[in-house]
Parts: sequence; structure tokens; C-alpha cells
Amino acid sequence: MLKRTISMTAAGAALVVAAVAGCGSNAQPIQVNLAASEVLAQAAQKTAEVTSYTVDAVVNVSHPQQGAGKVQGRMLYQSKPQVAADLTLDAVDVGGRNVPGGVRAVLQGETVYVKVQALNDFLGNTKPWIKVSLNETGHAGEVNQYLAQIQQFDLGNMTKLVTASQDVKSVGTESVNGEDTTHYSGTFPVEVAVQQLPAAEQEQARQNLAELKDVKFDMWVAADGLPRKIGLNGAKDGATLDATLFFKGFNEAVTIQTPPADQVGELPKGTTN
Repeated sequence: MLKRTISMTAAGAALVVAAVAGCGSNAQPIQVNLAASEVLAQAAQKTAEVTSYTVDAVVNVSHPQQGAGKVQGRMLYQSKPQVAADLTLDAVDVGGRNVPGGVRAVLQGETVYVKVQALNDFLGNTKPWIKVSLNETGHAGEVNQYLAQIQQFDLGNMTKLVTASQDVKSVGTESVNGEDTTHYSGTFPVEVAVQQLPAAEQEQARQNLAELKDVKFDMWVAADGLPRKIGLNGAKDGATLDATLFFKGFNEAVTIQTPPADQVGELPKGTTN
């Protein structure tokens, strides 16, 4: 995960641009005789070694007052030579209102580039992309509305959360995108799970999980100890969360490029608050 937390919401739907710091992986096959809880712990350790991956995700949420929402997209991530991520949200629909053209965000080090037509129209920006420095002490509310929370796409955070489970069990073997995996299922208490994360990231994780009390999860782990699929769902006081993420391309070379300079505008002065 990023050394700094980016606390920005995409119109109420939680999605993320993020990273897991680490070094190259020399992943060995997991031991088939490990207890289910040990497999989760091993997966959390191995994901910390991952230097790149691709994730496809669908997140469905509902709220008694705000209505239903759906976010669907994919992200490329790398930690070397510097932290970088390329997030594309094809569908962003919250409370029956969608974001025309979707959302695109590219993170390079301490800078994020955001492309949202509705945001450009609101700010009067004539360039398709807006550049925001993460070193700034604050971010415009208009930008915060479209930048996502990285934690729901973050492989490292996902595997840390599920290690809080006290009832995980193996429920069989299944193929995920052509790979053999073992399917594990269980629940974790949100308050205990978020304490597995760095202190600065815990509050954002609670918001991502809609302050649910308990979350049911399913994780499909391949022979190298890394998850290929993670599912989360939960409900509380009429609010629901249903998320499915597919991971692939571990430690494979990825290309993440910033947009051309002539297509990038700066965030208007006076909006970083």
C-alpha cells in the first residue's frame, strides 16, 4: 500500500489506486497440509513480496438514503522503480447517477493525474487531465469526489484484513481463470480486521467497508500462495457491500505512463482545501 493514504471518494463508491511496497518474489508452492488460517497468514506475507499485478473488480453497494451504486474497473500496479498505478473505472454509478465517460487515474510517485469530464466541466479545465500533487496538505472537494480509495483494489490490504478471521475453512478446489486454486471461506469482524493495517489507514478502511460489523469473505488461493480471486460481502442497517476482485500478472512487467504534458492542466488555485 502507499506509504501515504489517499483519502478520496469516488462519488460515494469506494475504489482505490494503491500499492504494496516490497521486493521481488521467489514464491514457493504452499504446503497442502497447512491449516486454513495458516494459508491466510502465508498469503498476507507473500503479497508483501509482490512488485506488480493487475486487478479487475466489481463493487456493488447500497445505502438506505443514498441508494444503490456500482463501480467496475481495473488497475495495473507496480512498486519498482517507483510506486505507480493506472486505474480505469468503466462504470461509476451511484444512486442512479453515473459518471459519463467513466474515471481514469494514473499515479506516479507523489503525483496523481485524474481524467473525469464532469470534473473538468465543473472546474472549467480545458485540458482532459488534472494533475494533483499528493504532497499538498489538502485536496479540493471536487477532486476528492472522483479520486478513489485505493484500499479496495489493494492486494496487500485485502489479505491483511482476512487474517483476522477466526472461522476460515477450506471449501474445496476450483479453477479461476484457468488456474487451479483452493477456495477458502469465512468471516472477519471489521473492527479487528482494520487493526491489522497501519494506523493511518484504519479509518479509511472502516469507511470502505461501510462501517459493517462483520464481513463474509471468500478467497481462492493458487499453489504459489497468492490469491487469484477475493470476494467480500456484508450488510448492516440497510447498507450492503458486495465486491469481487480478480488478481493476475504477479511480478510481470507493466507499463504505466503519465499523460502527455500538453493534455494536462493544473488544479485551479484556491481549490486545495
